[in-house]
Amino acid sequence: MNTSLPALSAHPSTTEMLRHLVAFDTTSRNSNLALIDFAEDWLTRNHIPVRRSLNPEGTKANLHAIIGPNVSGGIALSGHVDTVPVDGQAWSRDPFTLFEQDGKLYGRGSCDMKGFVAAALAAVPDLAAMNLAKPVHLFITYDEETNMDGARRLVADIGESGLKPDLCVVGEPSLMQPILAHKGRIAIKVSVRGSPGHSSEPERGVNAVHAAAEAVAYMAAEARRIAKEGPFVEGFDPPYTTAHVGTLSGGTILNIIPEAAEFVMEWRFVPGHDADEEFARFRHYVDANIQSWMQESDPSTGFSYEIVGFLPGMGLADDHELTNLVKQITGSNSTGKVSYGTEGGIYEEAGIPSIVCGPGAIQQAHKPDEWVAVSQLDACDEFIRRLATRFAK
Repeated sequence: MNTSLPALSAHPSTTEMLRHLVAFDTTSRNSNLALIDFAEDWLTRNHIPVRRSLNPEGTKANLHAIIGPNVSGGIALSGHVDTVPVDGQAWSRDPFTLFEQDGKLYGRGSCDMKGFVAAALAAVPDLAAMNLAKPVHLFITYDEETNMDGARRLVADIGESGLKPDLCVVGEPSLMQPILAHKGRIAIKVSVRGSPGHSSEPERGVNAVHAAAEAVAYMAAEARRIAKEGPFVEGFDPPYTTAHVGTLSGGTILNIIPEAAEFVMEWRFVPGHDADEEFARFRHYVDANIQSWMQESDPSTGFSYEIVGFLPGMGLADDHELTNLVKQITGSNSTGKVSYGTEGGIYEEAGIPSIVCGPGAIQQAHKPDEWVAVSQLDACDEFIRRLATRFAK
């Protein structure tokens, strides 16, 4: 962290709070404990009870704080504090020193999504003074940018504590517009075992790269088929399930028949499209058309699979009380759906109806010179206070 920062004031602005949060390098590969210590100290200073839940290694933590009565029910404000790396990106300034220019605040995580977390933490003194009848929960999580295990650990901790909120607002960047739904996602690592030999005698081996390439070609064809045939769900962009292979590797040198290959694939599913059905369809094709010729030559060859990521979709009803509440507070006459995933799907699966609404534009996330507009943080400040007043006071 930038140790030259002044101590946090007793009633910080969101920009001041964000300046402190951005100074912590919480790239997902790093520990987030220094930031968590900072946030917990701030909450404790304001007499807010806090629960920590740790990852198995004890290197990362979530915070669950409750403002108002320390009971279940109420509404949660949820945000992650891990970020994507800055490696290889052409930043024009230090990514971990917040920089303000022309109404924009630049820094890694300023948009995705330390801006929302800063707004929630800066609001703590005001919320604590409201004499809330229902609690306002703060969820601060780790590893959203990788496997979302932080949110899963937090849900488990809620089950242990019994302090489950009724509703949740996930503050991912949405330009402060309510997002009711996002696609689900399954990511699978596919490993291919071949049989090596000299490339001058290809019939004496089993080429794992060829086998993998056939499977990847099938996925490319499936992506085109689904785009043409659907199913289609209006409001998503694109309005259908997408299929994608993101990495492919294999082989050693040209004159050796490749013994191994590996690729990672994903589907992002619209509601009503079954992930298990598509995966089963893929495996049936591989078994019948690729693995069959491999094992005719060498029974020890073939494909194996590992699910490396799964995220349930999120879908809040148009007429849900949370939908109506957020539309009224933001003044929005419309709602949206997005193709990227959020922790809202995990909370919804755990029985906590969730909506996405937060400052900044997703188009600014993950880029060099990431920024959030000061006007967006101002709108978020007002949103949080009106939400607490309307729902919990």
